[in-house]
Amino acid sequence: MRIVVLAGGIGGARFLQGVRAFAAAGGHHVTAVVNTGDDVTLHGVRICPDLDSVMYTLGGGADPERGWGRAGETWAVRDELAAYGADPSWFGLGDRDLATHLVRTRMLAAGYPLSAVTEALCARWQPGVTLLPATDDRMETHVVATVEGEPGPRALHFQEWWVRYHAEPAAERFVFVDAESATPAAGVLDAIEAADLVLVAPSNPVVSIGPILAVPGIRDAVRSAAAPVVGASPIIGGAPVRGMADRCLRTIGVEVSAAGVGRLYGAAGADGLLDGWLVDKRDADTEVPGVRVLARPLLMTDEAETAAIVADAATLGRADG
Repeated sequence: MRIVVLAGGIGGARFLQGVRAFAAAGGHHVTAVVNTGDDVTLHGVRICPDLDSVMYTLGGGADPERGWGRAGETWAVRDELAAYGADPSWFGLGDRDLATHLVRTRMLAAGYPLSAVTEALCARWQPGVTLLPATDDRMETHVVATVEGEPGPRALHFQEWWVRYHAEPAAERFVFVDAESATPAAGVLDAIEAADLVLVAPSNPVVSIGPILAVPGIRDAVRSAAAPVVGASPIIGGAPVRGMADRCLRTIGVEVSAAGVGRLYGAAGADGLLDGWLVDKRDADTEVPGVRVLARPLLMTDEAETAAIVADAATLGRADG
């Protein structure tokens, strides 16, 4: 079986650990299509937070306590930049992590597309899945918000809103800059077309999954895929397990609930995507018109439990098969 997963960073990486375990047990192949809307250039290097979170986590190099960045990290370069007063001071790059960004930046400058760069980086980390950026083109998520003490709203890069301001300035809207001119990265559409199962990870539906689907061609490919499309809710009991998906959902006028996110994705057909929707037992009364809903524990407590979640998603996808 060929499985394609649409995923963001930290939550998507944990979900992919379970997908990989499920796939290994059954001899399946996994392709992860990962959000690039968080990507940013700072201190002269190109940073791809979600791609790196997935790569480090699946490759065994992520910091388990912080949930992002490298294990055993040191911060000499960050401290030296601070000593020079170099901006931005709010975004710290660890020394080990910086090496990844230096290699990526050099390869991009030499003309390699991001998908090829990601493949080269993964040769070291061996994540056990095929890791693809949603697009090789520049596409960044910006947030229109009013920062306290400023006269009115302005556009902030998502990283500034998220890391510097901790998503505290109320967002008026999210803008996927240059999405309309982006094209799917090499291999993305082929993977979706050939898939036997498409999974939507329990990542932030607005700023992790949203930018992937904003790349022209990807939403249509998922919508028209012969494979069943099954998602897992990032909202449990009316709140996100981690992160700030609730603030993002309110900004776009979507109810912060498993049902709200399920309706946002919609039923497979002319406009929607989903054939199946996994929700937590606490949300067992969830209904999404036209979508098969299965309630089961959704907390990804360990790899084995996450693999069991994925197994139930696969079963749900086969319910009409």
